[in-house]
Amino acid sequence: MTSETIVKLSATELAARIKAGEISPSEVLDITLAHMERTNPALNAFITVSEARAREEAAAAEAMLAGAGDKALPPLLGVPYTVKDLVDTAGVRTTYASAILEHNVPNRDAVAVARMKAAGGVLVGKVSTPEFGHKPMNESPLFGRTVNPWDPTRTSGGSSGGSAAALASGMAPLSIGTDAGGSIRIPAACCGVVGMKGTMGLVPHDTAPDGFGNFSNLGPMARTVADTAQMLAVMAGPHPNDPHSHGLPIDDYVSAAQGKGDLAGVKIGWLSHMGNELIDPEVLAACMERRDALAERGAEIVPFDEPFENTEPYWLVITQSLWVARFEDKLEEFGPRMTPTLLRGIEEGKTYSAVELQRAITFRTQLYRRIQSWFERVDFLMMPTLSRTAINADHDFHEPITIGNQVAGGIRQCWYPYTHPFNMTGHPAITVPCGIMADGLPAGVQIVGPMMGDGGIIRLAAMLEQAHPWSHLWPETPKA
Repeated sequence: MTSETIVKLSATELAARIKAGEISPSEVLDITLAHMERTNPALNAFITVSEARAREEAAAAEAMLAGAGDKALPPLLGVPYTVKDLVDTAGVRTTYASAILEHNVPNRDAVAVARMKAAGGVLVGKVSTPEFGHKPMNESPLFGRTVNPWDPTRTSGGSSGGSAAALASGMAPLSIGTDAGGSIRIPAACCGVVGMKGTMGLVPHDTAPDGFGNFSNLGPMARTVADTAQMLAVMAGPHPNDPHSHGLPIDDYVSAAQGKGDLAGVKIGWLSHMGNELIDPEVLAACMERRDALAERGAEIVPFDEPFENTEPYWLVITQSLWVARFEDKLEEFGPRMTPTLLRGIEEGKTYSAVELQRAITFRTQLYRRIQSWFERVDFLMMPTLSRTAINADHDFHEPITIGNQVAGGIRQCWYPYTHPFNMTGHPAITVPCGIMADGLPAGVQIVGPMMGDGGIIRLAAMLEQAHPWSHLWPETPKA
Protein backbone atom coordinates (compact mmCIF):
# COMPACT_ATOMS: atom_id res chain seq x y z
CA MET A 1 0.00 0.00 0.00
CA THR A 2 1.24 3.47 -0.85
CA SER A 3 1.24 6.35 1.61
CA GLU A 4 -1.49 8.02 -0.45
CA THR A 5 -3.64 4.91 -0.09
CA ILE A 6 -3.11 4.82 3.68
CA VAL A 7 -4.16 8.43 4.31
CA LYS A 8 -7.33 7.90 2.24
CA LEU A 9 -8.48 4.80 4.12
CA SER A 10 -11.47 5.09 6.40
CA ALA A 11 -10.86 4.45 10.09
CA THR A 12 -12.80 1.20 9.84
CA GLU A 13 -10.66 -0.03 6.94
CA LEU A 14 -7.46 1.13 8.59
CA ALA A 15 -8.25 -0.63 11.86
CA ALA A 16 -8.97 -3.86 9.95
CA ARG A 17 -5.63 -3.71 8.11
CA ILE A 18 -3.75 -3.00 11.33
CA LYS A 19 -5.39 -5.98 13.06
CA ALA A 20 -4.62 -8.16 10.03
CA GLY A 21 -0.94 -7.24 10.30
CA GLU A 22 -0.82 -5.55 6.91
CA ILE A 23 0.59 -2.37 8.45
CA SER A 24 1.73 -1.44 11.95
CA PRO A 25 0.41 1.43 14.08
CA SER A 26 3.85 3.07 14.00
CA GLU A 27 3.97 2.88 10.20
CA VAL A 28 0.51 4.44 10.03
CA LEU A 29 1.63 7.18 12.40
CA ASP A 30 4.78 7.94 10.38
CA ILE A 31 2.72 8.23 7.18
CA THR A 32 0.13 10.41 8.93
CA LEU A 33 2.69 12.78 10.43
CA ALA A 34 4.47 13.12 7.07
CA HIS A 35 1.16 13.90 5.34
CA MET A 36 0.32 16.45 8.03
CA GLU A 37 3.70 18.12 7.57
CA ARG A 38 3.10 18.46 3.82
CA THR A 39 -0.55 19.45 3.98
CA ASN A 40 -1.13 21.53 7.08
CA PRO A 41 0.90 24.65 6.11
CA ALA A 42 -1.62 25.50 3.38
CA LEU A 43 -4.67 24.92 5.61
CA ASN A 44 -3.49 25.78 9.14
CA ALA A 45 -5.74 23.16 10.75
CA PHE A 46 -3.48 22.24 13.68
CA ILE A 47 -2.67 24.24 16.78
CA THR A 48 -0.54 21.52 18.38
CA VAL A 49 0.90 18.30 16.95
CA SER A 50 1.11 15.72 19.76
CA GLU A 51 3.86 13.53 18.31
CA ALA A 52 5.27 12.38 21.67
CA ARG A 53 1.90 11.15 22.94
CA ALA A 54 1.07 9.66 19.54
CA ARG A 55 4.27 7.60 19.50
CA GLU A 56 3.54 6.30 22.99
CA GLU A 57 0.02 5.30 21.99
CA ALA A 58 1.19 3.70 18.73
CA ALA A 59 3.78 1.68 20.66
CA ALA A 60 1.11 0.61 23.15
CA ALA A 61 -1.09 -0.50 20.26
CA GLU A 62 1.73 -2.60 18.84
CA ALA A 63 2.34 -4.22 22.21
CA MET A 64 -1.36 -5.02 22.47
CA LEU A 65 -1.30 -6.57 19.00
CA ALA A 66 1.74 -8.67 19.85
CA GLY A 67 0.17 -10.06 23.01
CA ALA A 68 -3.40 -10.37 21.81
CA GLY A 69 -3.57 -14.06 20.99
CA ASP A 70 -7.26 -14.87 20.66
CA LYS A 71 -8.35 -11.82 22.64
CA ALA A 72 -10.64 -9.24 21.06
CA LEU A 73 -8.85 -6.03 20.16
CA PRO A 74 -10.17 -2.49 20.68
CA PRO A 75 -12.12 -1.19 17.66
CA LEU A 76 -9.84 1.75 16.81
CA LEU A 77 -6.48 0.15 17.58
CA GLY A 78 -3.70 2.24 16.02
CA VAL A 79 -6.08 4.62 14.21
CA PRO A 80 -5.01 8.32 14.23
CA TYR A 81 -7.49 10.96 15.35
CA THR A 82 -7.52 14.65 16.22
CA VAL A 83 -9.28 16.63 18.94
CA LYS A 84 -10.66 20.13 18.72
CA ASP A 85 -8.66 22.44 20.98
CA LEU A 86 -11.68 23.11 23.22
CA VAL A 87 -11.41 19.57 24.63
CA ASP A 88 -8.92 18.64 27.35
CA THR A 89 -6.06 16.26 26.58
CA ALA A 90 -3.67 15.04 29.27
CA GLY A 91 -0.13 16.25 28.68
CA VAL A 92 -1.04 18.00 25.42
CA ARG A 93 -1.47 21.77 25.29
CA THR A 94 -5.13 22.79 25.19
CA THR A 95 -5.46 26.50 24.44
CA TYR A 96 -9.13 27.07 23.52
CA ALA A 97 -7.44 29.25 20.86
CA SER A 98 -7.08 31.98 23.48
CA ALA A 99 -4.20 33.89 25.02
CA ILE A 100 -5.95 33.23 28.34
CA LEU A 101 -5.00 29.53 28.07
CA GLU A 102 -2.05 29.78 25.69
CA HIS A 103 0.18 27.63 27.92
CA ASN A 104 -2.49 25.40 29.47
CA VAL A 105 -1.54 21.70 29.68
CA PRO A 106 -4.32 19.63 31.30
CA ASN A 107 -3.43 16.78 33.64
CA ARG A 108 -6.38 14.64 32.53
CA ASP A 109 -8.27 13.72 29.39
CA ALA A 110 -11.86 14.73 28.84
CA VAL A 111 -14.10 11.68 29.08
CA ALA A 112 -14.57 11.43 25.30
CA VAL A 113 -10.78 11.52 24.76
CA ALA A 114 -10.19 8.93 27.48
CA ARG A 115 -12.68 6.63 25.77
CA MET A 116 -11.01 7.09 22.39
CA LYS A 117 -7.68 6.20 24.00
CA ALA A 118 -9.19 3.09 25.60
CA ALA A 119 -10.52 2.13 22.14
CA GLY A 120 -6.95 2.18 20.80
CA GLY A 121 -7.00 5.57 19.08
CA VAL A 122 -3.76 7.48 18.55
CA LEU A 123 -4.02 11.22 19.22
CA VAL A 124 -1.98 13.06 16.58
CA GLY A 125 -2.88 16.63 17.49
CA LYS A 126 -5.19 19.42 18.57
CA VAL A 127 -7.02 21.14 15.77
CA SER A 128 -8.11 24.73 15.43
CA THR A 129 -11.16 26.61 16.62
CA PRO A 130 -12.08 30.28 16.93
CA GLU A 131 -11.41 31.60 20.42
CA PHE A 132 -13.58 29.58 22.85
CA GLY A 133 -15.52 28.37 19.80
CA HIS A 134 -17.51 31.59 19.63
CA LYS A 135 -18.20 31.86 15.87
CA PRO A 136 -18.59 29.78 12.68
CA MET A 137 -15.36 30.95 11.04
CA ASN A 138 -12.09 29.41 12.12
CA GLU A 139 -9.67 32.17 13.05
CA SER A 140 -8.13 33.61 16.19
CA PRO A 141 -5.30 35.97 17.17
CA LEU A 142 -3.47 33.03 18.72
CA PHE A 143 -3.09 30.81 15.65
CA GLY A 144 -4.49 32.61 12.59
CA ARG A 145 -7.03 31.36 10.06
CA THR A 146 -7.95 27.86 8.91
CA VAL A 147 -9.10 27.65 5.29
CA ASN A 148 -11.21 25.22 3.31
CA PRO A 149 -9.33 22.38 1.54
CA TRP A 150 -11.68 22.69 -1.44
CA ASP A 151 -10.94 26.40 -1.90
CA PRO A 152 -8.49 28.31 0.33
CA THR A 153 -10.37 31.56 -0.26
CA ARG A 154 -13.36 30.11 1.64
CA THR A 155 -13.80 29.36 5.32
CA SER A 156 -13.56 25.84 6.67
CA GLY A 157 -16.56 26.73 8.85
CA GLY A 158 -16.59 26.68 12.59
CA SER A 159 -16.14 26.28 15.25
CA SER A 160 -14.85 22.74 14.57
CA GLY A 161 -13.26 23.96 11.35
CA GLY A 162 -9.85 22.50 12.12
CA SER A 163 -11.46 19.09 12.53
CA ALA A 164 -13.29 19.34 9.20
CA ALA A 165 -10.27 20.64 7.28
CA ALA A 166 -8.06 17.87 8.67
CA LEU A 167 -10.62 15.21 7.72
CA ALA A 168 -11.29 16.54 4.23
CA SER A 169 -7.55 16.65 3.43
CA GLY A 170 -6.73 13.21 4.84
CA MET A 171 -4.66 14.39 7.82
CA ALA A 172 -6.59 11.98 10.07
CA PRO A 173 -9.72 9.86 9.55
CA LEU A 174 -11.46 10.85 12.81
CA SER A 175 -11.90 13.95 14.97
CA ILE A 176 -13.69 14.94 18.16
CA GLY A 177 -15.59 18.18 17.61
CA THR A 178 -17.90 20.28 19.74
CA ASP A 179 -21.26 21.77 18.79
CA ALA A 180 -23.17 24.48 20.70
CA GLY A 181 -24.99 26.05 17.75
CA GLY A 182 -23.90 24.01 14.75
CA SER A 183 -20.14 23.92 15.34
CA ILE A 184 -19.77 20.30 14.18
CA ARG A 185 -22.36 20.38 11.43
CA ILE A 186 -21.44 23.75 9.86
CA PRO A 187 -17.79 22.88 9.08
CA ALA A 188 -18.71 19.31 8.13
CA ALA A 189 -21.07 20.69 5.48
CA CYS A 190 -18.49 23.27 4.37
CA CYS A 191 -15.74 20.67 3.91
CA GLY A 192 -17.73 17.66 2.67
CA VAL A 193 -17.49 15.33 5.67
CA VAL A 194 -19.87 13.78 8.20
CA GLY A 195 -20.61 15.42 11.55
CA MET A 196 -22.99 14.40 14.30
CA LYS A 197 -24.42 16.04 17.40
CA GLY A 198 -26.01 13.29 19.47
CA THR A 199 -28.91 13.46 21.87
CA MET A 200 -27.97 15.89 24.64
CA GLY A 201 -25.71 14.04 27.08
CA LEU A 202 -25.20 10.91 24.98
CA VAL A 203 -21.52 11.82 24.71
CA PRO A 204 -20.79 13.26 28.15
CA HIS A 205 -19.53 16.83 28.33
CA ASP A 206 -17.69 16.71 31.64
CA THR A 207 -16.16 20.20 31.39
CA ALA A 208 -19.18 22.29 30.32
CA PRO A 209 -19.28 25.48 32.45
CA ASP A 210 -23.06 25.18 32.94
CA GLY A 211 -23.80 21.49 33.20
CA PHE A 212 -27.53 21.85 33.76
CA GLY A 213 -28.29 24.56 31.20
CA ASN A 214 -25.71 23.28 28.73
CA PHE A 215 -26.48 22.85 25.03
CA SER A 216 -22.91 22.24 23.84
CA ASN A 217 -22.16 18.72 22.66
CA LEU A 218 -19.04 16.68 22.02
CA GLY A 219 -19.45 14.55 18.94
CA PRO A 220 -17.86 12.49 16.18
CA MET A 221 -16.62 13.81 12.86
CA ALA A 222 -15.39 11.53 10.07
CA ARG A 223 -15.47 10.98 6.32
CA THR A 224 -17.94 8.05 6.39
CA VAL A 225 -21.10 7.19 8.30
CA ALA A 226 -19.57 3.91 9.52
CA ASP A 227 -16.61 5.74 11.05
CA THR A 228 -18.93 8.29 12.65
CA ALA A 229 -21.02 5.49 14.17
CA GLN A 230 -17.95 3.68 15.49
CA MET A 231 -16.72 6.85 17.15
CA LEU A 232 -20.13 7.43 18.72
CA ALA A 233 -20.21 3.85 20.00
CA VAL A 234 -16.83 4.43 21.66
CA MET A 235 -17.65 7.82 23.23
CA ALA A 236 -21.30 7.36 24.28
CA GLY A 237 -22.38 6.45 27.77
CA PRO A 238 -23.10 8.09 31.13
CA HIS A 239 -20.58 9.90 33.29
CA PRO A 240 -21.10 11.35 36.78
CA ASN A 241 -19.95 14.84 35.74
CA ASP A 242 -22.64 15.35 33.09
CA PRO A 243 -26.18 15.52 34.51
CA HIS A 244 -27.68 15.06 31.03
CA SER A 245 -25.89 11.75 30.48
CA HIS A 246 -27.59 9.63 33.13
CA GLY A 247 -30.01 6.93 32.05
CA LEU A 248 -29.75 7.43 28.28
CA PRO A 249 -30.09 4.12 26.39
CA ILE A 250 -27.21 3.10 24.12
CA ASP A 251 -28.13 1.78 20.67
CA ASP A 252 -26.13 -0.42 18.29
CA TYR A 253 -24.78 2.47 16.23
CA VAL A 254 -22.32 0.33 14.28
CA SER A 255 -25.09 -1.95 13.01
CA ALA A 256 -27.28 1.06 12.24
CA ALA A 257 -24.52 2.35 9.94
CA GLN A 258 -25.02 -0.64 7.65
CA GLY A 259 -28.20 1.03 6.40
CA LYS A 260 -30.09 -2.22 5.98
CA GLY A 261 -33.72 -2.78 5.12
CA ASP A 262 -36.32 -0.47 3.69
CA LEU A 263 -38.22 2.51 5.07
CA ALA A 264 -41.75 1.26 4.61
CA GLY A 265 -43.96 2.96 7.19
CA VAL A 266 -41.32 5.59 8.06
CA LYS A 267 -42.41 9.22 7.82
CA ILE A 268 -39.84 11.97 7.24
CA GLY A 269 -40.78 15.59 7.77
CA TRP A 270 -39.17 17.88 5.17
CA LEU A 271 -38.32 21.53 5.93
CA SER A 272 -36.88 23.82 3.26
CA HIS A 273 -36.68 26.77 5.67
CA MET A 274 -36.42 27.27 9.43
CA GLY A 275 -36.96 30.97 10.10
CA ASN A 276 -34.93 32.01 7.04
CA GLU A 277 -36.19 33.43 3.77
CA LEU A 278 -33.38 32.55 1.36
CA ILE A 279 -31.58 29.36 0.39
CA ASP A 280 -29.37 28.73 -2.60
CA PRO A 281 -31.53 26.94 -5.21
CA GLU A 282 -28.72 24.56 -6.15
CA VAL A 283 -28.14 23.55 -2.52
CA LEU A 284 -31.88 23.06 -1.99
CA ALA A 285 -32.16 20.91 -5.11
CA ALA A 286 -29.24 18.72 -4.02
CA CYS A 287 -30.79 18.25 -0.57
CA MET A 288 -34.17 17.37 -2.09
CA GLU A 289 -32.49 14.80 -4.33
CA ARG A 290 -31.12 13.13 -1.18
CA ARG A 291 -34.55 13.35 0.42
CA ASP A 292 -36.01 11.59 -2.61
CA ALA A 293 -33.43 8.82 -2.26
CA LEU A 294 -35.01 7.94 1.09
CA ALA A 295 -38.44 8.02 -0.54
CA GLU A 296 -37.12 5.45 -3.00
CA ARG A 297 -36.31 3.24 -0.01
CA GLY A 298 -39.97 3.45 1.02
CA ALA A 299 -40.16 6.53 3.26
CA GLU A 300 -43.16 8.83 3.14
CA ILE A 301 -42.11 12.49 2.83
CA VAL A 302 -44.30 14.89 4.82
CA PRO A 303 -43.83 18.60 3.95
CA PHE A 304 -43.52 20.97 6.93
CA ASP A 305 -44.31 24.47 5.77
CA GLU A 306 -45.62 26.02 8.97
CA PRO A 307 -44.17 29.34 10.17
CA PHE A 308 -41.03 29.02 12.30
CA GLU A 309 -39.44 31.76 14.36
CA ASN A 310 -35.70 32.20 13.89
CA THR A 311 -34.10 31.04 17.14
CA GLU A 312 -30.89 33.07 16.97
CA PRO A 313 -32.04 35.97 19.20
CA TYR A 314 -32.84 33.62 22.08
CA TRP A 315 -29.71 31.53 21.51
CA LEU A 316 -27.64 34.71 21.67
CA VAL A 317 -29.10 35.87 24.99
CA ILE A 318 -28.21 32.57 26.66
CA THR A 319 -24.82 32.24 24.97
CA GLN A 320 -23.57 35.80 25.32
CA SER A 321 -24.71 35.99 28.96
CA LEU A 322 -22.54 32.96 29.62
CA TRP A 323 -19.60 34.64 27.88
CA VAL A 324 -19.90 37.58 30.28
CA ALA A 325 -19.93 35.24 33.27
CA ARG A 326 -16.92 33.30 31.97
CA PHE A 327 -14.69 36.03 30.59
CA GLU A 328 -15.52 39.43 32.09
CA ASP A 329 -12.84 39.14 34.76
CA LYS A 330 -10.23 38.32 32.07
CA LEU A 331 -10.74 41.44 29.99
CA GLU A 332 -8.39 43.78 31.83
CA GLU A 333 -5.43 41.43 31.43
CA PHE A 334 -6.19 39.70 28.13
CA GLY A 335 -8.64 41.99 26.31
CA PRO A 336 -6.02 43.44 23.91
CA ARG A 337 -5.15 39.89 22.79
CA MET A 338 -8.72 38.60 22.42
CA THR A 339 -10.76 38.31 19.23
CA PRO A 340 -12.74 41.49 18.46
CA THR A 341 -15.87 39.48 17.63
CA LEU A 342 -15.74 37.73 21.01
CA LEU A 343 -15.19 41.03 22.80
CA ARG A 344 -18.18 42.54 21.01
CA GLY A 345 -20.27 39.52 21.98
CA ILE A 346 -19.29 39.95 25.62
CA GLU A 347 -20.29 43.61 25.52
CA GLU A 348 -23.63 42.67 23.97
CA GLY A 349 -24.08 40.07 26.69
CA LYS A 350 -23.77 42.79 29.35
CA THR A 351 -26.88 44.51 27.99
CA TYR A 352 -29.27 41.65 28.75
CA SER A 353 -31.39 41.72 31.88
CA ALA A 354 -32.12 38.75 34.12
CA VAL A 355 -35.67 38.84 32.81
CA GLU A 356 -34.48 38.63 29.19
CA LEU A 357 -32.30 35.68 30.09
CA GLN A 358 -35.20 33.91 31.78
CA ARG A 359 -37.41 34.57 28.77
CA ALA A 360 -34.79 32.98 26.53
CA ILE A 361 -34.59 29.97 28.84
CA THR A 362 -38.37 29.54 28.83
CA PHE A 363 -38.37 29.94 25.02
CA ARG A 364 -35.92 27.04 24.90
CA THR A 365 -38.43 24.85 26.76
CA GLN A 366 -41.26 25.92 24.46
CA LEU A 367 -39.10 25.19 21.41
CA TYR A 368 -38.26 21.73 22.73
CA ARG A 369 -41.92 20.90 23.28
CA ARG A 370 -42.88 22.15 19.84
CA ILE A 371 -40.22 20.18 17.98
CA GLN A 372 -40.78 17.11 20.12
CA SER A 373 -44.48 17.29 19.15
CA TRP A 374 -43.47 17.06 15.49
CA PHE A 375 -42.31 13.51 16.20
CA GLU A 376 -45.90 12.59 16.95
CA ARG A 377 -46.55 13.21 13.22
CA VAL A 378 -43.28 11.98 11.71
CA ASP A 379 -40.38 9.72 12.67
CA PHE A 380 -37.53 11.98 11.50
CA LEU A 381 -36.91 15.48 10.15
CA MET A 382 -34.77 16.41 7.16
CA MET A 383 -33.56 19.77 5.86
CA PRO A 384 -30.49 21.51 4.43
CA THR A 385 -27.58 21.95 6.83
CA LEU A 386 -26.64 25.40 5.51
CA SER A 387 -28.39 27.83 3.21
CA ARG A 388 -25.34 28.08 0.93
CA THR A 389 -21.79 26.79 0.54
CA ALA A 390 -18.86 28.14 2.55
CA ILE A 391 -18.59 31.92 2.75
CA ASN A 392 -15.38 33.80 2.04
CA ALA A 393 -12.66 33.18 4.63
CA ASP A 394 -12.14 36.92 5.11
CA HIS A 395 -15.83 37.82 5.37
CA ASP A 396 -16.55 40.42 8.03
CA PHE A 397 -18.57 38.52 10.63
CA HIS A 398 -20.83 41.50 11.31
CA GLU A 399 -21.65 42.14 7.65
CA PRO A 400 -24.56 40.38 5.90
CA ILE A 401 -23.93 37.38 3.70
CA THR A 402 -25.24 36.94 0.19
CA ILE A 403 -27.14 33.94 -1.10
CA GLY A 404 -27.01 33.84 -4.87
CA ASN A 405 -27.11 37.48 -5.89
CA GLN A 406 -29.25 38.56 -2.96
CA VAL A 407 -28.22 40.11 0.34
CA ALA A 408 -29.59 37.72 2.93
CA GLY A 409 -28.68 39.16 6.34
CA GLY A 410 -26.60 38.13 9.33
CA ILE A 411 -24.46 35.00 9.35
CA ARG A 412 -26.16 33.17 12.23
CA GLN A 413 -29.74 33.92 11.19
CA CYS A 414 -29.30 33.36 7.47
CA TRP A 415 -26.46 30.86 6.93
CA TYR A 416 -27.24 28.20 9.55
CA PRO A 417 -30.76 28.68 10.91
CA TYR A 418 -31.13 24.91 10.58
CA THR A 419 -28.58 23.98 13.23
CA HIS A 420 -28.92 25.98 16.47
CA PRO A 421 -32.60 25.08 17.11
CA PHE A 422 -31.53 21.50 17.80
CA ASN A 423 -28.82 22.55 20.23
CA MET A 424 -31.45 24.37 22.23
CA THR A 425 -33.77 21.34 22.17
CA GLY A 426 -31.17 18.59 22.54
CA HIS A 427 -32.39 16.47 19.62
CA PRO A 428 -29.81 14.38 17.72
CA ALA A 429 -28.73 15.68 14.31
CA ILE A 430 -26.31 14.47 11.65
CA THR A 431 -25.08 16.16 8.48
CA VAL A 432 -23.81 14.27 5.46
CA PRO A 433 -22.45 15.59 2.15
CA CYS A 434 -24.93 16.16 -0.68
CA GLY A 435 -22.57 16.73 -3.57
CA ILE A 436 -20.25 19.36 -5.01
CA MET A 437 -21.94 22.54 -6.14
CA ALA A 438 -21.15 24.66 -9.19
CA ASP A 439 -18.66 26.75 -7.19
CA GLY A 440 -16.60 23.61 -6.51
CA LEU A 441 -17.59 23.45 -2.85
CA PRO A 442 -19.50 20.76 -0.91
CA ALA A 443 -22.92 21.19 0.65
CA GLY A 444 -24.66 19.16 3.33
CA VAL A 445 -28.08 17.79 4.23
CA GLN A 446 -29.19 17.31 7.84
CA ILE A 447 -31.27 14.56 9.44
CA VAL A 448 -32.79 15.11 12.89
CA GLY A 449 -34.33 12.49 15.14
CA PRO A 450 -36.45 12.31 18.27
CA MET A 451 -34.69 12.20 21.62
CA MET A 452 -32.56 9.03 21.77
CA GLY A 453 -33.16 8.51 18.04
CA ASP A 454 -29.43 8.53 17.30
CA GLY A 455 -29.34 5.06 15.79
CA GLY A 456 -32.21 5.93 13.50
CA ILE A 457 -30.57 9.00 12.00
CA ILE A 458 -27.33 7.06 11.50
CA ARG A 459 -29.28 4.42 9.56
CA LEU A 460 -30.84 7.05 7.31
CA ALA A 461 -27.46 8.71 6.80
CA ALA A 462 -26.01 5.35 5.75
CA MET A 463 -28.80 4.93 3.21
CA LEU A 464 -27.94 8.32 1.74
CA GLU A 465 -24.30 7.27 1.55
CA GLN A 466 -25.32 4.14 -0.34
CA ALA A 467 -27.50 6.09 -2.77
CA HIS A 468 -25.05 8.98 -3.31
CA PRO A 469 -21.49 7.98 -2.24
CA TRP A 470 -19.05 10.76 -1.36
CA SER A 471 -15.95 9.29 0.32
CA HIS A 472 -14.19 8.91 -3.04
CA LEU A 473 -14.29 12.68 -3.53
CA TRP A 474 -11.10 14.46 -2.44
CA PRO A 475 -10.09 18.09 -2.78
CA GLU A 476 -6.85 18.97 -4.49
CA THR A 477 -5.17 20.27 -1.37
CA PRO A 478 -3.54 23.65 -1.99
CA LYS A 479 0.18 24.05 -1.45
CA ALA A 480 1.55 26.49 1.10
